[in-house]
This record gives sequence, C-alpha cells and structure tokens, in this order.
Amino acid sequence: MSRAPRSSAARRFWGDDDSQTPIMHMDLDAFFVSVELIERPELVGRPVAVGGQERGVISAASYEAREFGVNSAMPVGQAKRRCPQLIILPPNHEKYEEISRRVMDFLRTITPLVEQLSVDEAFLDVAGARKLFGSPVRIGHYIRRHIQETEGIVASIGIAASKHVAKIASAHAKPDGLLLVPRDRTLDFLHTLPVGALWGVGEKTRENLAKRGITHVADIVTIGQQRLSAIVGQANGQHLYNLALGQDNRRVEPQREEKSISREQTFFEPIMTSSQAHKVLLYQSHDVASRLRAHGSYSRTLSLKVRYSDFSTLTRSITLGAPTNTGADVYEAVCALFDQLYAEGRGIRLLGVRAGQLSRYDGGVQLTLGDDGRRSKAEEAMDLVRAKYGRSVLKHGSLLEKDSEV
Repeated sequence: MSRAPRSSAARRFWGDDDSQTPIMHMDLDAFFVSVELIERPELVGRPVAVGGQERGVISAASYEAREFGVNSAMPVGQAKRRCPQLIILPPNHEKYEEISRRVMDFLRTITPLVEQLSVDEAFLDVAGARKLFGSPVRIGHYIRRHIQETEGIVASIGIAASKHVAKIASAHAKPDGLLLVPRDRTLDFLHTLPVGALWGVGEKTRENLAKRGITHVADIVTIGQQRLSAIVGQANGQHLYNLALGQDNRRVEPQREEKSISREQTFFEPIMTSSQAHKVLLYQSHDVASRLRAHGSYSRTLSLKVRYSDFSTLTRSITLGAPTNTGADVYEAVCALFDQLYAEGRGIRLLGVRAGQLSRYDGGVQLTLGDDGRRSKAEEAMDLVRAKYGRSVLKHGSLLEKDSEV
C-alpha cells in the first residue's frame, strides 16, 4: 500500500464519464491482516498487525491499528508503545502468495493486460474488455465483488486515463472503495493533492519544495517547469511537471518472459541456526522449481542470497552439469552453497534462492546426474494435486512442525 500523502478533498465524486479511462489500479486493502482475519473473525474491528515479535517489525496493520499511528516497517516495540492493545499475528507468506496468485489469475480472465506490481496490487488496461464485461466502472465493481465473495477480502480500485492517476485514485478510494477520475477532471483531481502524492517525491524533495512555498501539485504548475528544474534538477523537474499536468504515457506492461525465477523472504526475527535456514531453503527451492515447471523451463545456474542481521549481504552461485527443474536438485545445490558460507549462530535477516540461465523444455534436456526421472515425475504429480486442492495441501514433513518459520 502506498504511504504517500493524501487529500480529503480528493476523496469525492468527480463525475461518471468513464469512456476515456481504461486504466485501473487494484489494491488489496490491508492484505496480510485481511487474510489473517478470515480465520480469526473475532479480531475484526480491533487493532491488529502482522509481524515479528519483540525484535521484529510490523509488516501490515489494520485500519484500526493505523488510527494509533501504527504503520508497516515500524519496529514492534514502537508499535506497542503507540497502541498497547495491539494484537500481533505471525506472518504466513505461503497463504498470502496463494491468494495473490488466485486474484491475479482472475484478473487475467478479464484482460491479458495485467501488470502485477506486488503481492497485493496490479494495473489493468480494460480497453479491450468492454464488449465482454462492460464499462471500466462496471468492471471495477465486478472485480471488487468477485474478490470479496471468493476470497473474503476487500479490494479498492482507482480508474483513470493514466497509470499515475489511477494509482493515486485507488489510494483515495481506500478503504473498500472505487474512485473514478474522468479524463477531463484529471487536473482538477491532481491539483487538490499535496506534492508528496506525486510519484518520485520523497521526504527530502517534499521538504525542499516546502521551503519555497510549494506544497501542492497546483503550485508546481503555477511556478512552471523552468523554476521547478532549478530546484530539483532538470530530469526530476521535467518528470514532476509532466505528472502535475496529468501527462503519463506509460502503458500497462504484462510480465515479460522471465530471465530468472527467484524466491526471497525477509524475517521479522533473525534466524539463528542452520537447521532453521535449511527449512526455509527447502520451501524456497520447491517453490522456485514448481514455477520453473509451470513455465516449462529448466535452470542451469542456481544462486543463494544471504543477508545477516548487520545487513551485510553475500551471494553465491553454482552452475550445474545439467539443467534441472526439480526442487530436490535445487535444494541440494543451495544447501551446499549455504553450508560453505554460514557461521553457526550468526543472525540471518533474509534468504533467497534464484534459478537463472533458463532454457525451454524441447525434449532433449539431459537429466541431472543420478536422476532417472522419478524425482521429476513425483514433483509433477505434486503440482497436479496442488493445482486442484491448493498449494498448502502438500508439504515436506520437515516443514509441518512449525509453518511460521517458513
């Protein structure tokens, strides 16, 4: 979710002409928390957050918690001081990603022009979906209703003529809303906003502009591009001035063919033992391998990424004798890399597995050394079961003891 400043004046009805507004931004409201509340309905309406324990950080906060000033990336201790009654739940990233995949797959049944930005947000271009699904506003209501009925969570949607304005509109539609900005009302909408709402305006730029009395988007248009560029530089000045005029010609870009497939996880509380790390690597290895198979790809180069509690980061790679797409092979390789560089007892904040040097299956790929095909067939069978019953239905025994570690 965007943490850019908002304007109460922007959250209103701007008109109903959606004939020239094919761009949509969908954002799942308080996604992690909303998913957890499906199984904990007794916590609805209370300040709830997803995150680590005493040494961790907040990953997501309910709207009730945000009223106390609790936000994502805030240390847990600070969050509890602001809201002593805050209920903190451990994260379940596998569950979040499973629901995210279903939502994104549903969006692609409406239009192939879906650009996923993160686990909980995406751009859509619905210009080509009008014949089947109706106007953009009608499509937006359909998306929100479907997600709520099938997943039990809420999506907010912004609809506009450009990606930039649609994203700002979705932020102002929250929580649980839809906001249309007709093309001919774009400037009226933008000029109600603080400058911090523009893409690319961080805290330092905002403070720099505020010192010169430039606090709203309308002020940027008033002073002109030349003066703005003198303050923030030529490139930034051109960029911000164009956005202030509503000029954003970026297209919705569906995901291109991947050059690599990776899985990373940041830990709210550091991992302190190699056995914990191996469990995480087992899950990540099989997740990466499953996605390789879904893409019809094999990988020859595998990489491991480790970030320690002091934020130092190490990466190691290995090139295999033959390409693979089985989780067992990936796990064996990345564990060997991990064991070479890890010192027992050193806190780990992030682990990641990446499969690179991808090749398509053409019937002539050599099996990995020592593999007679049984590994591949077993994991393909697991893919079929998960596709039918959900990704969480099958797990390795070592992952069942404590899912929250993974």
